[in-house]
Amino acid sequence: ATLPADVRVRAADLSKMTHIPEHYLSKVMRRLVAAGLLVGEKGHGGGFTLAKPKRSIRFIDILSAVELELEPKRCAFGWGECNARNPCVLHPAFSQLKDAYAAWATKTTLADLT
Repeated sequence: ATLPADVRVRAADLSKMTHIPEHYLSKVMRRLVAAGLLVGEKGHGGGFTLAKPKRSIRFIDILSAVELELEPKRCAFGWGECNARNPCVLHPAFSQLKDAYAAWATKTTLADLT
């Protein structure tokens, strides 16, 4: 379900809608509040709303807020760092995938998906 930007959503309701455990979802939501992407209000009638327009919230901002950083030197096999001078077998393809993912996350906003 897609919600308008100005709708206030409680973590419990969002948990039910997304089938994400409420305890985990609350932690994620707090990180998004700390990053300035959401506004959270406690108490009766409280909940979460977007802190800014959907077109201003990029996926790279969301990923950074929840500490899912894109690691440019990460090896596909988890062998630490690999690079063009010391590549693993998947290095060229995995590098292309990471670059495409980073480009998508940097240019794509919440507004692009709704």
